[in-house]
Amino acid sequence: MSHPPHSACLRGSLASFAADMRKMINAPELSDVKFIVGEERKVVYAHRCILAYRCEAFSTMFAKQLLSCDAKEADIPFVLSDVQPDVFLAVVEFLYTNCVILSSKIALDVLTSAVEYGLDDLQKLCVDYISSTLTVESACEALQAAVTYRQTDMKDKCLAFIENHTKSIVKTQGFHELSDSALLAILQSDLLTIDEPDLINFVRKWTHVNSVVLDKSVPEIAKEVVRELRLFLLTPEELTILEAENKKDNVFPVDKIAEVWKFHALKKSSGIAVHLLRRRKGSRPRDHHKYLNLYHK
Repeated sequence: MSHPPHSACLRGSLASFAADMRKMINAPELSDVKFIVGEERKVVYAHRCILAYRCEAFSTMFAKQLLSCDAKEADIPFVLSDVQPDVFLAVVEFLYTNCVILSSKIALDVLTSAVEYGLDDLQKLCVDYISSTLTVESACEALQAAVTYRQTDMKDKCLAFIENHTKSIVKTQGFHELSDSALLAILQSDLLTIDEPDLINFVRKWTHVNSVVLDKSVPEIAKEVVRELRLFLLTPEELTILEAENKKDNVFPVDKIAEVWKFHALKKSSGIAVHLLRRRKGSRPRDHHKYLNLYHK
C-alpha cells in the first residue's frame, strides 16, 4: 500500500495488537468457519478472511469449497483428521498473531504443518526452536525432519550435536528409525565420537530393525549405508570377527570385505575412496593406521 507524500507510517504496540488478536483464536463468537481436528475430532473455530489472507493454502481451500457447494453448505466444517489439535492451534496462533508458542512435544509436527501450508516464516521459527533445544533423544528425529524438508541449517546443527554425542545417540529409538538418506548424512561425517567397530554394530542393528519394518532383506536395506562404514580402520582380528558375523546376515557384500583383506595384505591404499581411509574423531588408534593415506586431524 502506497502512502501520500509527506506522510508517515506510525506503529502502535505490536504486543498489544498480538494480545488482542490472540483473543480471537478458537473463539466461537463472530467466527465463520469450523475445523474438525485430529482423531479426537476437536472443533476449532476461526475466521476465513484472516486465514485466507495470511495463507494461500487456506485461501485455496475456501475457494474450492465455495465452488463445490451451494450457499447452504458453505458452513460445513473442514475435517483435518491427520493433524493434532495442539499443532493446528499453533498454526492458527501464528496466522493470527505472527507469534507461536512451541514445545518439544509439538515443534516437529508444527514444522510439518508449516511446510504443508507453505508458511516460510513459521518454518524458520520452528527450525530455530528445534535447533536450539536438541537432546540425545530428539536429535535423530530432528535430523530426519531436516533431511525430509531440506532444511540445511537445521541439518547441520543436528549433525554437529550428533557428532558430539554419538555414543549415546546410536542407542536411541530415533537412530533406528532413521531413513537411509538421514543415516548416510551421519555416516559421512569425520567427526563422530565413536570407534568404528561400535558404529558398525549399531548400524547392523539399524539394518535388522528396518528389514522388519520395511519387509525387505537385510542386504537390500544395508546396500547404500554400508558403503560409508570405514572397514579399513579395523584390525585383522576385528575384521575376522566382522566376517564371521556377516555370514549370518550378509550386511556387507563379500567383495567389500575382500577389499579390506587385500589392503591388510599389501599395506597399500591405492584405488580406495579416500574418505574411507580417514579416522573419525572417535576412532581408536591402531598400528595399521600408519598405512592410511589420510588421518583425521
